[in-house]
Amino acid sequence: MPSIYRAMRPLLEKMGVYKIYEKMLEKHVRQGGMMPRHVGIILDGNRRWARQYGLTYEKAYRIGAKKVEDVIRWCRELGIKHLTIFVLSTENYENRSYEELSTIMNLLREYLEKLLKHPPEEGVRIKFIGDISRLDKDLISLINSVENRFSNSDGLSLNVALVYGGKWDIVNAARRLAYEVREGRIRPEDITQEVFQNYLSTSYLKDSQDLDLVLRTGGEMRISNFLLWQMAYSELVFIDVSWPEFRKIDFLRAIRTYQTRSRRFGA
Repeated sequence: MPSIYRAMRPLLEKMGVYKIYEKMLEKHVRQGGMMPRHVGIILDGNRRWARQYGLTYEKAYRIGAKKVEDVIRWCRELGIKHLTIFVLSTENYENRSYEELSTIMNLLREYLEKLLKHPPEEGVRIKFIGDISRLDKDLISLINSVENRFSNSDGLSLNVALVYGGKWDIVNAARRLAYEVREGRIRPEDITQEVFQNYLSTSYLKDSQDLDLVLRTGGEMRISNFLLWQMAYSELVFIDVSWPEFRKIDFLRAIRTYQTRSRRFGA
């Protein structure tokens, strides 16, 4: 974000300029064409944002967690059916400090316990994808409780990628499929793309596994091992705004960009 724009942002917000633009933009998006069915978001920029404003990582992650609640609400308002958020990659889990990982996991515990005690009025189906077995047993138990509690909702499907990597997902699917072949339950010649994706971590989404739109905050232009199979034909939008300061305007702009693109699927 240009420095002059960043400096003017508080003034523009006070003047109500953003709110007016947001309403105009949302009207345009609602009338502008096809809405993405499945949106994926790479939540990036928390730590850089914290350093920029002299805040702790915990503060940044806490604000970022609240931002997820906002995005869930925005998806509901626009009729988006599936939202997948990339919270923590396998590489992050292996390379971040113990202190930072503890901050993330403790915040996750807090939010999951809050969900169980005070479930949202509007339904949401919650599913975690990733190598969850690497987490502490008490957190695994809490994740299972939340998944069971919100498994039958017909509302928005929220998929949380935690200790997740696209390569891990594909290798894990291949391993599970190899077991099936070894046990004689499927023949190698019967394996197709449709069969293979039934073994991915997102298989419960059935025909909605593929991501229509993937957006990444924080200004970086890479996909960082996110849902590699599922985003084969996704539209990619990179936003030069850190996750804690992500606004509805930014979300609407990403959807508008998606609507202006011609999806060819290799044709």
